[in-house]
Amino acid sequence: MACTSTRPSPGWLLDTPGRQVESEPAATPRESELLAENDRLRRICNALIERVESSGAASGAPYTAFEHTVLLAEQVRERTETLHHTLDELGQVNTQLRDEISSRVNIEERLREAKQDAETANLSKTKFLAAVSHDLLQPLNAARLFTSALADHEVPEASRTLVGQISRSLKDVETLLGTLVDISRLDAGVLKPDIAPFAAGELLDALAEEYHQVAASQGLTLHYVPCNVVIDSDLQLLARVVRNFLTNAIRYTRHGRVLLGCRRRPQGLEIIVGDTGPGIDAGQREAIFQEFRRADTRDEGRERGLGLGLAIVDRIATMLSHPLTLHSVPGHGSSFSVLVPYGQLAAEPVTRAPSGTLPVDERLAGIRVWVIDNDPTILDGMQALLGGWGCQVVTAVSLDALSRATEDQDAIGADLLIVDYHLDQPGPNGLSVAQKLCETWPSLSVLLVTANHDAAITARSRELGYGCLLKPVKPLRLKMQLLNLLER
Repeated sequence: MACTSTRPSPGWLLDTPGRQVESEPAATPRESELLAENDRLRRICNALIERVESSGAASGAPYTAFEHTVLLAEQVRERTETLHHTLDELGQVNTQLRDEISSRVNIEERLREAKQDAETANLSKTKFLAAVSHDLLQPLNAARLFTSALADHEVPEASRTLVGQISRSLKDVETLLGTLVDISRLDAGVLKPDIAPFAAGELLDALAEEYHQVAASQGLTLHYVPCNVVIDSDLQLLARVVRNFLTNAIRYTRHGRVLLGCRRRPQGLEIIVGDTGPGIDAGQREAIFQEFRRADTRDEGRERGLGLGLAIVDRIATMLSHPLTLHSVPGHGSSFSVLVPYGQLAAEPVTRAPSGTLPVDERLAGIRVWVIDNDPTILDGMQALLGGWGCQVVTAVSLDALSRATEDQDAIGADLLIVDYHLDQPGPNGLSVAQKLCETWPSLSVLLVTANHDAAITARSRELGYGCLLKPVKPLRLKMQLLNLLER
């Protein structure tokens, strides 16, 4: 039988010669695409692997990259943990800070409450000192009046010495009490100046007469150069400044003289107190204006005070805006001065003859004086003092009492009225009483006497044309005021 050559079918392939094997089915177009894509991705992956391996070391490149990756991951983990730990600590710090802020708020609130309590206590202290000072000044004022009246009487020499010692002791008490009140008022800011124009002689004449006697008692000479220039200041506070200058000058000067005078400067009137004392070293000139600081004069023979006078002078001068000046040459003396601005009065000040030209009792002899004060002791002191000057005195504790005491003198009236500001309550004060009396007696001159340092009181008395003195009343100052009121 002849072999017939046949064509292999498409599904078969020749595996060996003469043998046919079954072939795989032909791929579909989709399968061909997938195979081609797979082959392309395989080539890309091989290329990437070769590139990574070529960028590392020659050997072990994949492992090195792996180690590097693990190291980076570990660093990231450690830093993340550190960050979380830091955040936890920051949270704790924030909590502590909030607690501290809350604590400080509470402390600040307590401090505000403490400050308020301190201010209340300070105000209460000031009111207490004002009330106590008034009550203390009343008997002190009476004592000064009695000793001054006694000094005008003829007494044995031994008794006169005792009277002088009592008077000096009372003056020291007055100074200490006035210092206490002044410092408390200055510290509390309740002492307000009463600025008004007045003639410098109105202040300096009285101080010169007062300190002539004080200087003479210490074996010194007080040389006074009168000046009647009008200045603008608080008379009472300025008097405190100049009085401190004079007191220190006499206290620290063992021999020689003390000068009280004035110089006209472009900016104002310079009131000067000079002495021939030991002088003040340059290193002490700032310290002596501080509390409880005094010049070291090495002079134990005299009482030197508490060292508060110049501290008060400095505060008063600062409050009044009056510059202070100190010139001193150790061993040759010192001079203190205060510069006061010029003022202007509506009328020219009265130029009064020196007091030595006429005895005081003759100038006041026969003058009719009414005195109203709710303290009978002060009335007795005024009666004794003014009666010793030759005045005709009628005293009373109130306006009604004065009316009863002068029923038979209604047609005569009086030349002067001395009235205390604080009278018994309820009832009118001294200014109201004076105004009522002036309605009946228009020519009546009025002198208000008070322990109240309120500037409004002195300002009101000045507006009404009245004189004003602060307690305790200095007899010489009272005498000068009475003479000034009569001359008006």
